[in-house]
Amino acid sequence: MKFSSRKYCYTQTQLRFQVLMLLITANNCTADGSMCKRTWDGWMCWDDLEAGFTSAQHCPDYYDDFDTSEMAIKICTKSGHWFVHPESNRTWTNYTGCKHMSSDPKRTPLDLYYLALIGHGLSLISLFTSLGIFFYFKSLSCQRITLHKNLFFSFVLNSVITIIFFTCVANNQEVTQANPVSCKVSVFIHHYLLGCNYFWMLCEGIYLHTLIVVAVFAEKQHLMWYYLLGWGFPLIPAFIHAISRSYYYNDNCWISSNTSLLYIIHGPICAALLINLFFLLNIVRVLITKLKVTHQAESSLYMRTVRATLILVPLLGIQYLLLPYKPDGRLASEIFMHTMSILMHYQVSVV
Repeated sequence: MKFSSRKYCYTQTQLRFQVLMLLITANNCTADGSMCKRTWDGWMCWDDLEAGFTSAQHCPDYYDDFDTSEMAIKICTKSGHWFVHPESNRTWTNYTGCKHMSSDPKRTPLDLYYLALIGHGLSLISLFTSLGIFFYFKSLSCQRITLHKNLFFSFVLNSVITIIFFTCVANNQEVTQANPVSCKVSVFIHHYLLGCNYFWMLCEGIYLHTLIVVAVFAEKQHLMWYYLLGWGFPLIPAFIHAISRSYYYNDNCWISSNTSLLYIIHGPICAALLINLFFLLNIVRVLITKLKVTHQAESSLYMRTVRATLILVPLLGIQYLLLPYKPDGRLASEIFMHTMSILMHYQVSVV
């Protein structure tokens, strides 16, 4: 059970006050056998309760493994006494519902682990197939396909490093406890390649926007700037995160997600997705306008390109736009984690 000392120390003042009030007012309460007297069970205070009834309170917040949206339960028997557990023969409060994933604490992490491995495995198969087609058919060579190749290659690298990290670091307690430099380097590479994925998506959006809206259907563009944005820019947030993490939240292998420093990585990604969304909306606006005054067959080629990109961009970024934060509650939290895992690790194979 994880224990939050800061929450605990803060809460102790409130608890001491409640216990003191119980002691002061206890003599003013009469117990004729039809009521359970107020009590302190070691974790929470429970007020007087009529016999045959059940009292419920939200779980305490000073244990990190407790879900504060769940309820702790204490039963007052018909005889006017608090419920006694038959095994311990002591008064007992039911805190079992408070524990996160208490039925099987290892089930959800294992589910997420295997979902990630299978998803990245399927993605690698799909990516290698697509890259093979692009390289085999020379007739497909053009600037747009070159951008596709770089995008898919960034996903290949990200899937490979993710599988290595999950199998060799996250699933190996000896490595995380030893905390070697290599595991932090793997996290740095993972964050860098994650940024490359989404900034190459931004390159796709910029290219299409320039091709249709700015350049008035011009074909050739300078790809050097796309290479700098797709492969170069993600190094900046990755380095800033690594330096900040080493100074302000230097946990073992940088494996914890309980730090706001991750916004250094996720902030630019969300910005790239929002820019792409603007590009696509503007492209659709321009094409709808052009369809009214130009030959429809000429514009249908670009409309098919836009349709393909419209499917690609939200699919590859939907986990950041649709589910921006983790909800409270045990069931909602599990649904969130499974949904995020499917969207993050299976999206490439679907595309």
